[in-house]
Amino acid sequence: MIRYRQADTVQEVAQILDWAANEGWNPGLSDAAAFLAADPEGFFLADRDGEPVAAISVVNHSEAMAFLGLYLCRPECRGQGIGYGLWQQALAHAGERTVGLDGVAAQQANYARSGFVRSGATRRFEGALEPRPDAAIARARPEDLARLQALDTTAGGYARPRFLTAWLEGAPDRITVCSETGFATARLCREGAKIGPVIAPTPAEALALARAALAELPPVKAIIDLPDSATGFEALLRAEGFVETFATARMYRGTSPKPLPMLQAIATMELG
Repeated sequence: MIRYRQADTVQEVAQILDWAANEGWNPGLSDAAAFLAADPEGFFLADRDGEPVAAISVVNHSEAMAFLGLYLCRPECRGQGIGYGLWQQALAHAGERTVGLDGVAAQQANYARSGFVRSGATRRFEGALEPRPDAAIARARPEDLARLQALDTTAGGYARPRFLTAWLEGAPDRITVCSETGFATARLCREGAKIGPVIAPTPAEALALARAALAELPPVKAIIDLPDSATGFEALLRAEGFVETFATARMYRGTSPKPLPMLQAIATMELG
């Protein structure tokens, strides 16, 4: 028997992220608590005979915007309609909101049949980036939160207050640094460290923020997910020896937001 339900504990969200790691998605070590804080009702599981076999998240960031991710089904349960049933239930959680996602190539046609329209791409770059502290960049403090929230809303085209509050609050393995005009978060992952979001008015400042954020963590490979509009930042990363390793289509059901060029790197492919 199949039962669809919410995953409403950090332990269950952590299990979903373990599945994502097995699929090669390389989540952050402390993602579960921050993800759940973004929308405690936005994570879903399908149980078969009491055992979780499929998962999805539809996180409501604001009254106008939601983001879909972590659409996973255990291999032995694929092709049986279990994941699609969960998909339908989870999307209902978004109501009339615009819903965004980063879709892998194999699923883009399926997403299109559910009303999602491609608006661009998200591309992953990996490489060795020299950590470099900067006198004009410091660790974010609680009193910086409102300013960084405003920068993120302006850059991305929509507000996500619960997610940013949890994300920027930090953890021993997730650090945010900021300047007067931008910020960047770096977090340790199962492999390397992902840097995102990176909000900065210029590619040069984006690179400086990324270096400063990485300097707060142990030496590891850097992984940065760029919107396809971040061509200047991409050029600087390629000059540092970064290579593209993965790409998704950024798709929306509903009116897509209008990000600005200062969005140099996204936070996550799971929550936008």
